[in-house]
Amino acid sequence: MTEGERRLRPPSNTLNERAVAWWRARWLLLTLVPVAVLAVLGWLITPARTWLLVPAAVVAVLGLICTVVMPMWWFRVHRWEVTDEAVYVRTGYFWQEWRIAPMSRIQTVDTVRGPLEQLFKLSTVIVTTASSKGAVRIGGLGHELAAELAEQLTHITQATPGDAT
Repeated sequence: MTEGERRLRPPSNTLNERAVAWWRARWLLLTLVPVAVLAVLGWLITPARTWLLVPAAVVAVLGLICTVVMPMWWFRVHRWEVTDEAVYVRTGYFWQEWRIAPMSRIQTVDTVRGPLEQLFKLSTVIVTTASSKGAVRIGGLGHELAAELAEQLTHITQATPGDAT
């Protein structure tokens, strides 16, 4: 193996394009709740109206900016790949995290579909390993692809000898 082949490269697969809309919906919900609470309290409590409506407006503007910008950024950064040796995942925003889960360390493979994911026909594959860092998550996959990936990982891990260390 040459030096170039040993170098860590970005995982090759992108998420489903519907993940952008899913993330936007999550941002809108996370923004809507505090804005609604602050706005209602500002409307009901006249002496504190300014102190409640100004933060409501600030949170609304910041939330809308994040709703537009962050999902596009995440879509460009988040990547995943499965080989016969490992599961590779790159996630993050300002601090990007690369996770590699060797097949011999995988304990369980799960698919999860929350209410919003179901609405956008998406799933998350959760690969639990013997790592103290926790599970490797691949969110934003189409439901069919997630089911195929879980099946593929199950077959590969069954055929992979366990790590004796």
